Amino acid sequence: MFFYRHYSFLKSVFFHSLTAFGGAQGHLGLVIKTFVDKRKDITNDELMEYVSFAQILPGASSTQVLTLIGYKRGGVPLAVISLLIWVFPACFIMGLFSFLITGLSSYHLNNGIFKFIQPMAIGFLAFAGLKAFKISINNIITFILFLCSFLLIFIFFKTPWIFPTLIVLGGIVTNFSNKRIPAKETVKPKNIRWSNLWLFISIFLIAGLLSEMSRKQEWDNRKAFNLFENFYRFGSIVFGGSDVLIPLIVDQYVARPTAEKFQDAKQGFIKLEKSELLTGAGFVRAIPGPVFSIASFTGGIALKDKGIMYQVLGCTLGALGIFLPSALLVLFFFPVWQLFKKYVIVFRALEGINAVVVGVMFAGTFYLLKDIPFNNFSVEGLLSFLVILLTVILLRYTKTPPPFIVAFSLFLGLLF
Repeated sequence: MFFYRHYSFLKSVFFHSLTAFGGAQGHLGLVIKTFVDKRKDITNDELMEYVSFAQILPGASSTQVLTLIGYKRGGVPLAVISLLIWVFPACFIMGLFSFLITGLSSYHLNNGIFKFIQPMAIGFLAFAGLKAFKISINNIITFILFLCSFLLIFIFFKTPWIFPTLIVLGGIVTNFSNKRIPAKETVKPKNIRWSNLWLFISIFLIAGLLSEMSRKQEWDNRKAFNLFENFYRFGSIVFGGSDVLIPLIVDQYVARPTAEKFQDAKQGFIKLEKSELLTGAGFVRAIPGPVFSIASFTGGIALKDKGIMYQVLGCTLGALGIFLPSALLVLFFFPVWQLFKKYVIVFRALEGINAVVVGVMFAGTFYLLKDIPFNNFSVEGLLSFLVILLTVILLRYTKTPPPFIVAFSLFLGLLF
């Protein structure tokens, strides 16, 4: 009965997982089109609240937003099922790619059928930014916050502290107004699940302990323990999305094992080739779903020398480690957020937080634009610009299903 009641929603989540290209920056436009405009599972204001809330937490923000949409519709059970459906296709593809890594180069990924996927994703992000601007930027204070956050985030896009810092500052600035009064709370906040927080902390401590023991005592399967601990830690501390996660992975598995200070000690580190990781980082941006699914790929190549079953285990541990903290944190802190947002200080903070989020969206759009070859007046540059423009127009003024836009972009890449 539960699945029958939510079948339509879960089917939409599945199709979303197969068509949401472009990383977190590009996913929001598709979420608006599917779950706000078409299905009306949530309102624009609720979505902006979810996006703002996800920016405060570490982990995969687009995954947390989708988890919250499921949470709103059917509580924790539907949130968990939505999460699994959303991450599985991308993790499966990236895990499979870890078996095929030797036969494909990043050059072919960026110059083949997927070459217009990034312009399309920019179009989705631009559409989402324009719509969010209309909702959240409605006075001089929010406009100034939007403009400042846009400029600062564009300049320091890969600096992990810039996102949470601006979110906090935005909330502080709009608290100086005495004109905005919170609406009366009409919905009783859901119960706070303290078990989620204790589970998050317990796993963090146990994973760290077992990882250290397995490394020092040189257990035969120590790489599996190390792998899970590494990605669980990444999922617990990473602010700023995949642009921060991927450098951390490179540091953990490429730079650290080859550092001079570790050469004389039996550290037992997992050591990977930089070329493999960068190829995976290129491929993950060419498939739909969360970019954090690169953890599945990394886990696979980390354990590939121990056989097929261990490689499958590595894919599973990488995916589980990176997404589990996001789920536990968002499902614990969101009821807390609902409880406190009815107070004046939090209510007023939301206005500033939303303005900063809009700045993040615009900064992401322009940051991605710099990788498009507009300046050499090539055919590819012109077509990329047309794909961006056409994507925004179709989303804004027509009811064209997003999968058709994705299919068109892939077809264009095949032709040119």
